[in-house]
This record gives sequence, C-alpha cells and structure tokens, in this order.
Amino acid sequence: MVDEPISLSAELTHALLQTYRAGVPESMRTKTRLHIADAMGIGLAAHDTELARQVLAAQRLGAGDGRHGLIGGGQASALAATFVNAALIHIQDYDDIHDAGRLHPSACVIPAVLAAAALRDVDDEAVVDAVAIGNELMCRLGMACAPQGEGPGSEWFLTQLFGYLGAAMGAGLVLGLDTPALVSCFGLAYMQLAGGKEAGFSTGATARGIYPAFAAQGGLQAALLAEAGVAGPAGALDGEASMFRLYLAGALSSRQRRTLLDFSVWHAAQVDIKPWPCCRLSHPYVAVALAARDSYARHPAANVRVAVNASAGRLCRPLAQRRRPRTLQDAKYSIPFMTAYALVHGEPTLSGFAHDVLRDDKVLDVADRIELEDGLPDNPGHPQAVLTLISGSRALHRTVFDPLDLQLDERRVQAKFIDCLRHAGRERDTQALWQALMQGKVQSAFSSICAS
Repeated sequence: MVDEPISLSAELTHALLQTYRAGVPESMRTKTRLHIADAMGIGLAAHDTELARQVLAAQRLGAGDGRHGLIGGGQASALAATFVNAALIHIQDYDDIHDAGRLHPSACVIPAVLAAAALRDVDDEAVVDAVAIGNELMCRLGMACAPQGEGPGSEWFLTQLFGYLGAAMGAGLVLGLDTPALVSCFGLAYMQLAGGKEAGFSTGATARGIYPAFAAQGGLQAALLAEAGVAGPAGALDGEASMFRLYLAGALSSRQRRTLLDFSVWHAAQVDIKPWPCCRLSHPYVAVALAARDSYARHPAANVRVAVNASAGRLCRPLAQRRRPRTLQDAKYSIPFMTAYALVHGEPTLSGFAHDVLRDDKVLDVADRIELEDGLPDNPGHPQAVLTLISGSRALHRTVFDPLDLQLDERRVQAKFIDCLRHAGRERDTQALWQALMQGKVQSAFSSICAS
C-alpha cells in the first residue's frame, strides 16, 4: 500500500501551528500589537459613516443579535460582528498594507481572531500570536503570487481571496484546532473563496470599502465548521482544482512552494501602516504631489503630468470618471483626484477628506488638468511615481517618488491613533487605550473600544 503524499495544506498548517505553540518572536508581537491598535483606531473613526450603518443593519437582519462586541459600540452574533468589525477597519481605506503582496492583512484576521477569542478562555498573548500568524500566512500567499498590474492575481482583491485563509488560520489557532482540523479549516475557507476586483476597477460601488469583511466572516465560519468536525478538502492549495489552479493561472511553481514553506523570514514584518486614508497605489502620487506643492503654488495654472505603470493606470482610467469621482470610495481610488487634492490642500486627513471634496472646485479644476504618461515599469509594490508640472511644452518641476516618504515610526502611528479617536469623539479614552494595547492587554482594550 502506497501512502498518499502529504498535502501542502498539511505541511503549511503543521509549520504554522508549531510556530504558534512555540510563540512568535517578540519583535513580531510588538509589531502586531501596534497594528492591532491601528486597526482599532481606524475602526472607531469609521463607526458613524453611512456605509457602516448600512453594513450593521444588513448583518443584524441576516445574522441576528448576540454578545460579541462591535467597534464603537453595540453587539451582534459572532459572524455578524466579525463582518461589521472588518468592514469598519477598511471603510476609510486607512488599514495596514503589505505592498509586495498588495493586500491588507489585519482587516481580515483581527476581527476573526477576536470573535474566536470571545468563545474561548485564551490569554492576550495567544490572541496576538494568532493575529501575527494569520497575517503572516496572507503575506506569504501574497509574496508567492507577486501581483502586478497584469497577470495572475491582478484581477482579484488578494486581501479578500487570501483573507479567507488568513482569517481561518488565526481563528482556528485561537479555537485550539490541531493540524488535521486546521487542514479542514483551510479547505472550508477555500470553498468560499471570492474577491473579483470589478468593484475596484469600475466606479460607483461603495462596496469597495467592505470587501475584507467577506473574508473575515468566511474565515471564522470555516474555523467553526472545522471545530465541529466538518472535513474540508485537503488539496485546497495543491489539488487538481486548488486555489492556485482555479484562481491564479496554474499549479504552484517550485518558487511559490518554497515561499510558502520557508520559515527563515517573517514577511509580515514588511506590513506598513498607512499615513493617509486612500488606496495604497495612490500613496506615491500623494507623496510626489506634496513634494511639488511649493512649485505648484508658484505656477497654479500649470498642467500636471503623472507617469504611471500598468497597475497605477487602472486607477486613472477612464480618465473623465477618475477626474470627477461620484463617491468618496471612487475618489480614494483615483490617482488623478488624489494628486489634485494633495496639490491643493496638502495631506488627506480624516476630517479634511470628506464627502464635500467631491464638489471642491479647486480640486476639480486641477484634476481636469491631470495628464497621464504611460510607460513606467510594472512591478510588485509601489509604482515608481513621477509628477511633472508643465507649461506649454516646458517642464517647470519634476518630482520622483521616494518610498521613505510613506514610512511611519511608532510616534507617528500613535499620532494617527490619537487623530482617529478624536475623529470618533473618543479623545478621553486615547491614553488608556493606547497604553493597554501597547502592553498587550488586547481583549480588555477591545471591550472598552466596543463600549458605547
């Protein structure tokens, strides 16, 4: 009798479970606590948005009430709370990002882990470690895919596609699942996979602001089903109809398999916290616009040429609609509009970048003078943005993107947290919540955050 080969799901889940049981490196715990704090702050800042109210109404109607906390106040069932909290973390498009994988890990993983933790008596360290490992799994999948503007992965919200697996892993670890159950958890998450990117490529869809929520909820659901004994397919990652074959243009290459199984590096260490509430692909263009503001003030009638690659070009076309976005989500996904806004007003902020910007004549006037220049090389991660101010055929000023402009140290992350709580009307709680989260008291801080 010939033994069946071990599936990639089994290899990967065994390695992740061993890491969880051994404890993640302290440097990753420290970083993860910072990202949990960031997610809680931006979730609070989104609590009173119209989209948040719509999501809450739909989830309560469909999944009912319960005892699980909602960021900003209220309670719902475990699945509903996971969906609502994940939506809150992403609505402002302010949540953390793994640039090479082009995905937002924390919005998917944190809500699923916290909901699972509320069902079990686990300590805060276990919660932090489960978030770290769920995030790491998503980042590994993103690195294996290495998405660009065209090719495998370019048509998917990889946050959503991979988020089912990351959320399932994080929740499954907190629930205490062993390797066979985690393999089933993977398979059950795989059976729900979705994330087509039309909501990002087209205009008018406010649902773009909540796509990680589907993955967070689905991941928790997979973990609960696996705990109850439902057996999911073991070949979710490398079977005949696996995720890579169906969704990502072919079976795993040897490079991709090595990326998933090489535990000599933590890819989640490269997850960044965003400085501005807008799509990450627009961040380099905000940065070059900020650098060009002084020159623009001297030449306010100049045309503005932005150089783009295939990835950034998707956020520029159709140009007429991108210049005149219909919704705030459209504006945050529009490189022409975000560039114009930064030239006119400076950094986009929670208080400044609100619905009235859609009718800001000064911003719209500049947006109408945005020109596109194709030809930048496409690559995983940031576009190599270039902004040029032009008068006639003469270049007045040229700015090239520097990735260092997007990096936040802990002091700036704390300032962002303070601003989010101010925006939410929770200034009184800032110091206590920040200290609790930085000390790893995640579950008590989350309870406070869920108090009205």
